[in-house]
Amino acid sequence: MGNLFELQGYVALVLGVVLFAMEVFALADCIRRRPDAFTAAGKLSKPAWLAITAVAAVLGFLVITNPLSIFGIAAVVGAAVYLADVRPALQKVIGTAKRNNSGPYGPW
Repeated sequence: MGNLFELQGYVALVLGVVLFAMEVFALADCIRRRPDAFTAAGKLSKPAWLAITAVAAVLGFLVITNPLSIFGIAAVVGAAVYLADVRPALQKVIGTAKRNNSGPYGPW
């Protein structure tokens, strides 16, 4: 029975490290973006998203061994909203979004 708990601990730690990496990536991406792009995309301001992603990264670090706690889930949600909603909108405004309709020699 002890081996099962040890295995669960390792799985939780690996999951915590992966989720923490995602939260740090969201914070780093937010730091790199121009402040005017946030307002042009119709999102919260850059300082607001910096605060959200920074708190997510700190919480993710604090609960790295127990990522399924309420604080770990809150951290993942904050980073995931940035990555799934804000980041694509910023890429669209800045013009770095990938286009799917281009072939090897230009647009089809």
